[in-house]
Amino acid sequence: MSLDILGRSRTWAVALLAAVFLAGGAGGWALARRRAADPPRPGGGPDAIASYLGRRLDLTPAQQESVRAVFVRHHEEMQAIWGTVRPRLDSLRTVVRTEVNAQLTPDQQARYARLLADLEHQHDERERRDSTSPKPGQH
Repeated sequence: MSLDILGRSRTWAVALLAAVFLAGGAGGWALARRRAADPPRPGGGPDAIASYLGRRLDLTPAQQESVRAVFVRHHEEMQAIWGTVRPRLDSLRTVVRTEVNAQLTPDQQARYARLLADLEHQHDERERRDSTSPKPGQH
């Protein structure tokens, strides 16, 4: 084997190793960022919001309980506002999904339907998890 071929092979191997390393690092970073940034869903309640802020802001248990108390205090008013906005948002979401669907091929429409179903499932799982997670100060 000539030195030229060996040198090129080594260069390609190093380049491939670097690319794999960078891709793995980027993927891990993106996944970790997504998990950390998983915001509470509308209607998730004071516990879900306080838990989210606790994770994102590294709140002490006392701070998290104080933040939770703020959201408990204003929860009823926030729910009333959300109750007036939610139907409009749901209606607009239906219109947008219908218009997007009209742009797709039949295969893409099937995939889009599955994607939306997966998103709904993830939403339901998050709500279930949020409703069963211990409240600040409880173990």
